[in-house]
Amino acid sequence: MIPASFEYARAGSLREVLNALAAKDGTKLVAGGHSLIPMLKFRLAQPARLLDIAHIAELRGVSEYRRGARIGAGTTYRELMESDILRERFPLIGEVCRTIGDLQVRNRGTIGGAVAHADPASDMPAVLIVLDALINVRSKRGKRAIEARDFFQGAFTTALVEDELLTDIILPPSPRGAGSAYVSFAQAASGYAIVAAAAIVARTRKTVSHVEVALTGLGDVAHRVESTRQLVGTKAEPEVLDKVAAEAAAGIEIQGDIHAPAEYRRHLTAVAVRRALDAALARAR
Repeated sequence: MIPASFEYARAGSLREVLNALAAKDGTKLVAGGHSLIPMLKFRLAQPARLLDIAHIAELRGVSEYRRGARIGAGTTYRELMESDILRERFPLIGEVCRTIGDLQVRNRGTIGGAVAHADPASDMPAVLIVLDALINVRSKRGKRAIEARDFFQGAFTTALVEDELLTDIILPPSPRGAGSAYVSFAQAASGYAIVAAAAIVARTRKTVSHVEVALTGLGDVAHRVESTRQLVGTKAEPEVLDKVAAEAAAGIEIQGDIHAPAEYRRHLTAVAVRRALDAALARAR
């Protein structure tokens, strides 16, 4: 439980961070540290140097962006929960943040750190997928914008390359009057999802015009639910919702572990999707 020795430095600018990443000298970035520090203690990570990026202003805060929102990668869960912009336009973010970790984690943990870490049972990947988020990354070579659905590639694996920094997340405007919900069946000790579903639904004259659902906790990566396409153009009749929920896990390779066997996760998937859709429909205006 004692980390290997390393150097520590606090970054003073974004340029300093990009220079350090470009050097490829074994530097590891740390902001909240809730994912990295446990790995250091177990010596699953042994960087030569830690560079603290928690105090770089360019990486912090929530602001309006083209009727949507921009979230700096270094923004904490507490700041996300307290943002008026997110509360008004993207209440799904706050709903999820209230269930993440404990008080200390929410006060210090950052959205960018969680997204870059890409734990297969974490909450935020599914949320960013249903909100159609863009993830901006930067290096000395230039900038890239990556769709959330393409960013998460496997367990603890993303589209980031070694010299890139996740700088911010862009949330485009949601459909007018859309309702959203998050339903999670969490492992009691850790709080991580055994299965969780994020949903957003919009209606036009009581007919479903937009729907997205994504799942986390089933396997190595968050998944979009393809069966929801059946809802578009319907009035979300109970039999249609039942069919969508029953088929939600189709084509997904579900993994079992000590917390839940694969078949139990498959059952929970249908329950979580139906509950998330019901709640999102109830909130849609």
